[in-house]
Amino acid sequence: MQDSKSAKIFDLFIDLNFDFNPENIQDYSKNTQTIFLLSAVNSTPEQALLNSGLKYQGENFFGINAIPTFLERKTIEYSNPFQLNEEIVQNAIQPLIWDKLEKVNSRIGMITPRIVFMIINEAYYTFQEGTAAKEDIDIAMKLGTNYPKGPFEWCKQAGLDNVYKTLYAIYEDTKDERYKICPALKSEWIQSQI
Repeated sequence: MQDSKSAKIFDLFIDLNFDFNPENIQDYSKNTQTIFLLSAVNSTPEQALLNSGLKYQGENFFGINAIPTFLERKTIEYSNPFQLNEEIVQNAIQPLIWDKLEKVNSRIGMITPRIVFMIINEAYYTFQEGTAAKEDIDIAMKLGTNYPKGPFEWCKQAGLDNVYKTLYAIYEDTKDERYKICPALKSEWIQSQI
């Protein structure tokens, strides 16, 4: 667990667990000197502020897609919900490992997790219906669509917990049936929690 209160001594503070600890926003909002790079896929900084009862006061927060496998890409998705100066954002992210920054709207799920996790969810429906085995679905998606990974491979690398919680958060935010979790995926997630 990181010490969120020590952030005052840094110019840039990276919280890759923010999605699971959005209450840290209370400590961060007291610090106007540090820029906060937050993993903001399942929760947005503005939603965390609202849920904690705090009001926007010029916070220095921006979000990134920090889910495993996406974090390792050369392009990183980021959101800038409080309209920080883009030069500040660029300078903060530039020294890190990414070659390209892609600014996206601050939304639950961002862009890439919404698409990839929806594909994973559909693959679980195909598996649940008995159409094909998981391995066959992975092979078909790699050969048929030229995806770098099959949906079940992607799920394993991103983490079943991340896939489940992100789909759940997106569905709760949008109520869009496309993100309703497949019973087979839910069952597998429940088993992983035991």
